[in-house]
Amino acid sequence: MKIVSWNVNGIRSAHKKGDFDRMLKALTPDILCLQETKAEQHQSPVELPSYEEYWNSAKKKGYSGTAIFSKQLPFNVIFGIPEDLTEKYGLADDGYGNPNDEGRVIAADMGEFYVASVYTPNAKDDLSRLKLRHQCWDPAFLAYMQRLEEDKPVIFCGDLNVAHTPDDLANPKANEGGHGYTREEREGIDRIEAAGFIDTFRLFTKGPGHYTWWSHWAKARERNIGWRIDYIFVSSALIGRIVTAEIHSSIFGSDHCPVSITLE
Repeated sequence: MKIVSWNVNGIRSAHKKGDFDRMLKALTPDILCLQETKAEQHQSPVELPSYEEYWNSAKKKGYSGTAIFSKQLPFNVIFGIPEDLTEKYGLADDGYGNPNDEGRVIAADMGEFYVASVYTPNAKDDLSRLKLRHQCWDPAFLAYMQRLEEDKPVIFCGDLNVAHTPDDLANPKANEGGHGYTREEREGIDRIEAAGFIDTFRLFTKGPGHYTWWSHWAKARERNIGWRIDYIFVSSALIGRIVTAEIHSSIFGSDHCPVSITLE
């Protein structure tokens, strides 16, 4: 089974460029998790009759949004973070909007495990959303994944909007303390790993130079001056089933590239 995650930065844009179809042919995912769809399901130009489609679109038009496409019919699909956790961690309107209204999480019960697609809020250039991210979103999302894990193993994937270690971005010293590389954001990944979830890419590949997002400026992608901010994490119970974990930097159509895992 292959699971692919991709921040498409607008599904209509990726489809128009032809890159969405090229990705499907190249990677042939059994489960496809998308972020930043920037559309509702009826607005999508993508037609995939062999997949079941589930969308969690933002209330704001053309913004954010996640989706799961699956060749297997899920037992259940859950939209957003449960209300009791949003209340517990104060995950409410911070001036930009309620993250649960932004379509940032969708989870599917696939029988043997859960799969979740997540688009974590950006702390923003001025760090105006860092407090929400660090004190509310990160603990609420982790608590949600741990709750699912009480039932069965979990695979969650997507754009987590943070480079975890110096190996995960091309210029760590220059970006220290800036959005996407603050101590608080990186601490969120520390807590995910402390809870027992595994960064699948690092099971197979160590060291710098492996990125999933590149700025549009100064030919950053051509020069591979990028950040690894797209991840696939799994419960430790699934480690023995992970055959490969890859970054597909040759696939274009977005400022992010797809990432994938293959399971036995």
